[in-house]
Amino acid sequence: MREFATTRLAPIAHELDQQARFPWECMDEMKAMNLFGLQVPPNYGGAGLDSVSACIVVEELSRVSAAVGLAVCVHNGVAVFPIQAFGDQEQKERLLPAMASGDRIGAFCLTEANAGSDISAIEATAVPSGDGFLVNANKIFVTNGAISDVAVVLVRIDGGEDPRGGLSLVVVERGMRGFSVGPLEDLCGVRGNPVCSLLLTDCRIPGRNLLGRPGQGMRMALATLDVGRIGIAAQALGIAQASLDVSLEYASQRYQFRSALIQFQTIQNFLADTATELEAARLLVYRAACLRDQGEPFGAASAMAKLFASETASRAASRGVQIHGGYGYSKSYPIERFFRDARVTEIYEGTSEMQRMVIARHLREKGKR
Repeated sequence: MREFATTRLAPIAHELDQQARFPWECMDEMKAMNLFGLQVPPNYGGAGLDSVSACIVVEELSRVSAAVGLAVCVHNGVAVFPIQAFGDQEQKERLLPAMASGDRIGAFCLTEANAGSDISAIEATAVPSGDGFLVNANKIFVTNGAISDVAVVLVRIDGGEDPRGGLSLVVVERGMRGFSVGPLEDLCGVRGNPVCSLLLTDCRIPGRNLLGRPGQGMRMALATLDVGRIGIAAQALGIAQASLDVSLEYASQRYQFRSALIQFQTIQNFLADTATELEAARLLVYRAACLRDQGEPFGAASAMAKLFASETASRAASRGVQIHGGYGYSKSYPIERFFRDARVTEIYEGTSEMQRMVIARHLREKGKR
């Protein structure tokens, strides 16, 4: 993964960011490396990797291009996972092979204008119609949105008064009538990922595209986010490592007052703090992944990993900008991109504030036992 990222992605990473475009020229290689079926079983065409290995893949990609790392981790984490975990045999056989091969890219659609952190406020609806559903939804900030062929969408089916009732996951596929893609978001960071809105207007889907039963969507969505947070934490690791790498290199080459910057204790402290936090974050991320692989509860561990790794990435990039001085504020140096990319890891797949709420809830439940 490091060789691929270094030789193929690194030369175009700046261009992807500046032009806000997806690296289509690398897709054939990415497909051949099974990057879109990281944890899909081999009988469906996937690589069948464990969670720790999948984290390393995302980490190494994100070390060079956070946008590409994001595309891979979201596709595998919150698009493929719910189908693999909650889909029936027919759904798995119909959807997973094409997703694992990368021929069909996945997206997860939760956030709306009035719902995001508050999942219970979802306004999207799926009304029973014949042998299927009519879906109406305006999902915003959809990662992989413009290139997605399969969208796992959180909707409300029963329309009841219970704010948690009726939430369900449905699979909407590109080409279905009423499926439309909004304009690309002009984002601050991860600009190489085609984030946009997905608008579903009386979009008719067959009944076979409902995951599980009506009303199980909240449980499925929360389980999916637990998995997705490990991927975002791995993405943050890659950004933090990249920030440390370029900062160390710059501090060794830049001279002031007749000495390399790395000779000054303030700069040494910046680098030492980043390196220490990075290793702590890496252990938290790998621990969460390991717990998942062992079949142990990992919700609290994934929240801790995502919280600490994302904030570590932001601090690492911020210190890196400071080490670079004026050059750190220039787009000619990659630390400026890392600074922008890092910030969003504290927001999507659950904000840092939500992670603290999740962790606290697990602590309360543990205390009751």
